[in-house]
Order: sequence, then structure tokens, then C-alpha cells
Amino acid sequence: MGSVLTQLLLLWLLGTQPEATIRVFVVPHSHLDVGWLHTVQGSTQAYVTTVYTSVVEDLTRNKQHRFIIVDQEFFRLWWDGVASAKQKVQVRQLVDQGRLEFVLGGQVMHDEAVTHVDDQILQLTEGHRFLYETFGIRPQFSWQVDSFGASATTPTLFALAGFNGHIISRIDYDLKETMQQDQEMQFVWRGSRSLLAQQEIFTHVLDENGYCSKGFYWNEKAVFPDPPWDGMYPNQTVPVTLSNIQRYANTLSYNVRKRAPWFLTPHILWPWGCDRQFFNASVQFANMDYLMGYINKHVSQFGVLMVYATLSEYFQTLHSEHEPVQVRDHRDFLPYSSDMFHSWTGFYASRSGLKGLARRASALLYAGESMFTRFMLAPHRFLDRAWGLQQLQKLRWAVSEVQHHEAITGAHTPKVSDMFVGRLNNGMHGVQKLMSAIVQDRFPAHTGLEPGGYVAVIYNPLAWTVTTIVTLTVDFPKVSVTDESGHPVPAQVQNSKEMPSVYDLLVLTTIPGLSYRYYVIKPSRRAKGDTQVTEATMANTKQFGRRPRRHDSSVGRRLVHVENDCYSVFLDKDTNLMQSIWERQSNQTIQVTQQFMEYEANGDEDQGPISDNYVFTSSETAKPAWETVGMEIVEGELVTEIRQYFYRTVNDRDPTYTVYSRLARGPPGADGELLCHRIEQEYRVGPLELNREAIWRTSTNLNTARVLYSDNNGYQMQRRAYKHHENNIARNYYPMTQSAFIQDRQSRLVLLSEQAHGVSSQGNGQMEVMLHRRLWALSVNVTLNDTSVVHSVLWLLLGPSTLTRDLGQRSGVALQHRPVVLIRELSETARIHPHPQHQEAVTLPPSIHLQILSIPGWTYNSNHTKHVKNLRKDNKGEAKAEFRRVLLRLHHLYEADEDPVRSQPVTVNLQSVLQGLGSVVSVEERSLTGTWDVSTLHRWRWPTQEPGYLRGNSSHPSLHPGSFTITIHPKEIRTFFIYFKER
Repeated sequence: MGSVLTQLLLLWLLGTQPEATIRVFVVPHSHLDVGWLHTVQGSTQAYVTTVYTSVVEDLTRNKQHRFIIVDQEFFRLWWDGVASAKQKVQVRQLVDQGRLEFVLGGQVMHDEAVTHVDDQILQLTEGHRFLYETFGIRPQFSWQVDSFGASATTPTLFALAGFNGHIISRIDYDLKETMQQDQEMQFVWRGSRSLLAQQEIFTHVLDENGYCSKGFYWNEKAVFPDPPWDGMYPNQTVPVTLSNIQRYANTLSYNVRKRAPWFLTPHILWPWGCDRQFFNASVQFANMDYLMGYINKHVSQFGVLMVYATLSEYFQTLHSEHEPVQVRDHRDFLPYSSDMFHSWTGFYASRSGLKGLARRASALLYAGESMFTRFMLAPHRFLDRAWGLQQLQKLRWAVSEVQHHEAITGAHTPKVSDMFVGRLNNGMHGVQKLMSAIVQDRFPAHTGLEPGGYVAVIYNPLAWTVTTIVTLTVDFPKVSVTDESGHPVPAQVQNSKEMPSVYDLLVLTTIPGLSYRYYVIKPSRRAKGDTQVTEATMANTKQFGRRPRRHDSSVGRRLVHVENDCYSVFLDKDTNLMQSIWERQSNQTIQVTQQFMEYEANGDEDQGPISDNYVFTSSETAKPAWETVGMEIVEGELVTEIRQYFYRTVNDRDPTYTVYSRLARGPPGADGELLCHRIEQEYRVGPLELNREAIWRTSTNLNTARVLYSDNNGYQMQRRAYKHHENNIARNYYPMTQSAFIQDRQSRLVLLSEQAHGVSSQGNGQMEVMLHRRLWALSVNVTLNDTSVVHSVLWLLLGPSTLTRDLGQRSGVALQHRPVVLIRELSETARIHPHPQHQEAVTLPPSIHLQILSIPGWTYNSNHTKHVKNLRKDNKGEAKAEFRRVLLRLHHLYEADEDPVRSQPVTVNLQSVLQGLGSVVSVEERSLTGTWDVSTLHRWRWPTQEPGYLRGNSSHPSLHPGSFTITIHPKEIRTFFIYFKER
């Protein structure tokens, strides 16, 4: 930091400077997308390796140069597979000197619209762990400059991670224009309305130039797939020479002077770089050195003083000015429009299949982490713990990688999509093998009875007792289901909704927290009149013929209804569509109609704005996507399932759209509360016709005034009032990562999702979810000709807000983390009913979610001083993973004013709650990503224009030394290292 101030002071003293001199902090960077147009391997081979190699070489030679590195995936690949011992020494020296700075520091620069908060934390933790283990550093500034909109969850997470400054860029073009004019490009952002000043962060919005500095690249062009053999890249930029330097200086200084009035201080952040820059760093810097030197010698002429800087150097200078800034509340910057006709809301549903796979992979990883932790803390027989950790690490990497802003958004080429899918599937396969190995260890094989059927081990990864219906597939209609003690279990058999040759077996199960149930499923051989063997009941199926789509709005009078203890659903037999839902607690009947519709997209730029991977553009309202509907009602003792088949034309044999809606009958009381109060809806969508965007529209008689509520990353809700724009339909679409709802004064209708979608309210009482897109329009060589069939799940909750706000939060988590089923076939060597092993449940209060329980296997010492000392010793040999240290993260699900009961602070004794895992001997509270001891974390305070008495408390509620008792307040996310007594 001192070097930059010294440079500025020396330059200042070179001559008399005008008072209005603008101080420009030139921050060199290269934007390296982890999968976009090219795979990770292709990008690494073509240019990434050269970026790091040439930057390190240049910075080592030139002391005044600086550089920031953002994502860790590419850097780790270079560090582990390319960098020489000499280059590693040079990097360490540059980092120690503060001239090479790691900012953001996650594995990737994650998307902010369609990523889940759990996955954002995971990828940030993965990157921070690598940096801390390798260099002993902890990033303190973000660089979130290319995500397509900015979520209010992100500033909260970055504050929890210990950041002192946050940088964003892509916000609505018209809002940015206004903020520039009003000098509101820097503010203190309180992203959570419950946490307020406790987790606020200073935020800087890059101006209309974004993170690029067009016209000032001398870097040449990257060549794919292989770099030139002679190292000579094509160059189209004229280098800086004596004959053109005045023109370059005029252009740059004009650019700076144009920006200056948009900010409160004369300190201007000038990002220097763009996509795939600095793979020839010496050429870049040589030209800029010449240009900056010329400008700095003529400060009185240009009114500009320039210096190379890192983000730390810029923010420290800004902080020292003590210039008060405005406070922004918990509103987000979504959706994002780059101009009047380009609203970036299409990617909320692009490559829907990848979005679903990414969330399923994340859910499996979540379950695998806690099962592995529980297993490692208990005596075990033969599992190789290093191998187990390796399986988890592969899936951590794959799930982290796909959070990138060109990945989970679906804004990439088909070959890149194949890369993400392959890595996720491989990682999931490894964790499934690990969980199966743990089950094998828990239930060793014994010589037993005759073969036939199989064993299902069902694991509940949540720290609550869960009652739910688990669906299995069997080849036989007569089946018996027994638990680990040999007692019969409530179960239902029905014709499979997917394959005519098999059957769906629905099993009612109640599983305590972090525990499993063991079921034996066998063909029933009950003789006639035998009452000793209990069979699963067989459901009855009633067929309804195909009905044509009505073109009038008349209400059907021939109704059929299905019900459980919470809802009655009425269906119109003349249309085979839902007609209304009666909710028992409020005794209210709400008109509810649901149908599939499509927007027809323009794929020809000559005909106007197009829809592509990023952008959704529609000049016309959605139209019904079907002509006839078929229906079946499958009714059983446990579950009633409504199957609706939507056919595009009257003559189609196969439906384009299918929805299966379930009402379950669970046990009375608290155990069955969540199960009863939801209608589970499972969809099959596609293949779509070309240039179609498919939605599922729910229309009600609720008086909502087109106000929608949708979530930020599964963390908090945002109110979305309908706004009138030139591009009305698209600009009123919002991301729905986990939940959305509409309401009036009496009732609320909630939709919960297992994956990200787009959601909108285009009419009073309406809510539509975009499920799938198939487009043929080239956008930077990226196409979306997605011919897949998308499988998706939504849960519908309906009732008074007092009911749905309580159940909605917990149901959303329950949908994300449904029990995991592990199957073992019975054989001669499998004992039918092993001796039940004692499991002590881990149970948290209903307001508190176990966000992660993991043995991360990190090698660093949690004492920072000792860790840095160990790094400086340069110990030879690989550091060993720490298996005694458990990572625990707890999340209070409710807002401060959301519910009179659930919104209260919750006090938990960790030693008591975790006793089912073992004996807790010590607890350390850590920052979000684990790299800080919170007692040593002192974030900067920024002056605001708000009166001091409104500022509130910014202190972190830390754990008292030696204590095991914590109090968690609404919306807090608290992270701990737990140490257990060795057995």
C-alpha cells in the first residue's frame, strides 16, 4: 500500500498540480471464464497457462507493476500442474509484497441469480481453503463483475467471509445511468433486512465501461484450440509510439474525465483488461508504461495522475478519505437489462436439465458429507478414509465449478455443457459408491435366507425428523415391506407412471435427524387366508378420456375431487384441468387452474430482438401449448396421484407435457405436518419445437395486483411489483432458485422448487414458471437447440400466510434435501434383518437448518500465527488432512419479523445437540469460509450519510471461550470448527 502512496506523492511533487487532478488506479486483470466457449482443458491449453506464466515473469522484473487474480480453478490447475519450483517461489514473493493480489478467491466467479446459497458458500470455501493452505492469505475484496445481475444475498455472504469491499458491474442500464448522474455508484449495502448493519459491506459499482478497457489492449489474440507453435499471436492493435502517443493519451484522459463526475472522490478505479487478456503481459505493460509515463509528465495538460494498483490499494485510499456514502437496503439488482430490448432473464431457464443435475449433485454431496462425518466419528471396520475424502472432494470440485456465471446459467456451448455434465455425473458416482460402502460397513453380510427382493437403506441428511413418502421401483405387484426389526411398514403399490412393465412402490417413512432406516422389500408369498404377512396395498387407477381444449371461459360443473387431511383438489371432468383447491385450516376454497403454455421466440435478428441463452424477448403473450388433455387418478391408502397428459395436437400419440400431482396421507400431528400441507408436482417437459419457451402457469382468483415474491438464492425473499417497461414481459421475469409466492389478504399460494427457474406474474392472481427453452439463435457462437426432456419438481402450498410462512421455509429445505435411497439386492449372503444398530439422532430446533456437517480434510492449523509459521518453514512432504476437525454451519431460516414463534432467537448447546455424533471437546467460531477466527476478524467500518443513531450494531455475536452454548438470531449463518474426543 505504501508504495502506491509513495508513487502518487512523488508524481505530485514533480510539478504544480491543478486542484482538480483525478487520481487513476489502474488495476490489471484478466477475465478467465471457467467454461463458456471452450472447455477448461481447451482454455488452459490455448491461453490460460500463458497468462499466469507471463504475468509472474513480468511482475518479477518490474516492481511497479500489479495484477489481480480472481477465480481459483484455473490458477490451481496452473499451480499444481504447470508452475515450476522457481515460479512458485516468485509467486509467493509477489503475494507477500502485495503486488500480486487474490481477490474474490472462490473457485469461480459464481452466478448470482440461479445459484443456491449453499453452493455459493461451497465454491467460495473451496477457493479460500486453497489460498489459505497455500499462501496463508484471506481475500478481503470481491470482484463480482460479470454475473448477470446482483443478488442481495452476495453482500451478506461476503461480509460473513470477512470482505471489506464488494465490486459489482452488471445492473440495469437505466438504473446505472441514474446512479452515475446522482453519484450513487458507491454505497454501504445492507443485503439482509434482518442482519442490517451487522453484515453490511461497502459496494462499488463499475461504471458503464464495465470491467473492460476497450482500445487499450496490446495483448494480441488468443488462438484455439492450440497456441501458435512459434509463439507469434495475431495482433490487430497498434502499439503506442511517439507518433500516436498524444492520441492515445487524449483518448484515455477523456475516458477518465468522463467517469470522474460519477463518483464522490477524485479516486477512480480503472479496470485494465478484459476476457482472455495478459497472455503476453510484457507487451501489455510495455505499452501502458509508455502511455502512463507520458500522461503523468503532463498532468497539468490532462488533469489525470495514473498509477498501477491492486484492489487493496484502491480501497485503502478510498477508506482513508472518510467520505460518507449512502446506505442501500436489502433490495437486489435483478433482473438485469443491458438495454431497452435485451433483458437477461432467459438464462433463468436455459439448459434446465443442467440446472437440475447441479442441484441433485449438491444435495447428494450434502448427504454424503454428513454420512461420512458420522461414520468417521464412530468405530468403523475397513473403509479407507483417504479414499472416502477423495470421492467427496471430486464432487465438491464439480459442484463448485458449475456455479460459474457461464455454467449453471446455460450460457455456454454444447461441448462445455457435456464437460459439466460429465464431471457432475462422475463426482456423484463416486459419492454414491462411498455411501454404499458406508452402508456395507454398517450392515455386514451374513449367511441368511433365500434370495429375492432387496434392501433399501434410506438416509435423512437433515437435522430434523422427516416424515415423507419414498418412491421405489419393483418388478412385482404383490410386495411386503418390513423394517430393520421385521415389523411391517405402510406401503402402496401402483402402476408405474414411467414404465408399463414395472410398479411404483410408495413407502411411508419417518426418519430422525442424520439417521437411516433399513427396509426389506420382498415379493409377497402370502397364502390365501394368511394374516401373518402384511402386503403393500394396491392403488386403484381411474382413466379419464382425452378432452379438447376449451376456447371459452365457462366453468365446468362435472367435478371430481381428491383429498388428504389438509386439501381437497377439484378437477373439471370436461377439461381434465384443476378447477379449485379447498384448504382445511382456513376453510377457504381458491380457484386454481394450471396449464402448460409457450412463448414463441424470434430467432432472426433481422426481424427484431431475439431470445438466446441469456436474453428472453417476447412481443406476444404466451399461448396454450396443447390441444387435448388426458387424465388418470391413481388412488391409494397412502397417496392419491393425479396424472395429466398434455398433447400438442389431437392426433399426437405421446404427450409433450406431463404433470403428476400427489396428495399424501401421513401420520397426524407434527410428524406429518409438512407432508400433509403440500401438493407435490412432478413435470416432464419436451422435446419442444424450435424457438419455443415453455411455462407452467397457475391462475387463481387471489387479488394480488400482479405483485410477486421470489427468493434470492434460497436465502431471502424479494417483493416484485409489476413494472411497466417497453419490454414488459421479459423485464418482469425474476429468478426463482427455491421459492416464489403470490398472496392477497386472506391466502398465499407458494411454489417451492428443487432447482432454478424463471418466474413471473403477468396477470392478477397469476404465477408462471419457465421450465424449458429450445432456441436457434447464435449468440457469440452459443446456441440453445436443447432437444432434451426436462424433469422438474415443484411443491405447491396453499393457505393463510400464518400457515405458509411457517411451513414454507422448512418445506423448501426438505425439498432440496430429500432422503437418499441406497439399494442392495438380497442374496444368499445377505441377512434379512440384521441386529438394529443404535443411532442417536441429531435434532435441531425447527428454525435452525444444518447447512453443512463435514470433515473437509483441510491441512492448515486453525491458529493463524502457527499456520503462517508452518508455511514459512517450507516443510517438505505433503501436509496431512485433519480428520478430527468437523466443519459445522448453522442457518436461522426466518426473517426477524416473519413469524411470531419461528423468528425468535434460538439458543443451542452444541455439545448437547451433537452428542449423537460423539463427545465434543472444543468449539471454535470461524468466518463463513473457515479461514478466520471470528475473534480476530475486524472488518472496516465505512462512514455513511445516515445519522449515527440509525447505524445499529455491527459486532459479531461470538462464542465465549470454553463455551458450547450459542444464540442464533434471525437470518444468521454461523460457522464453527468442532473437535470431538477421539475414540
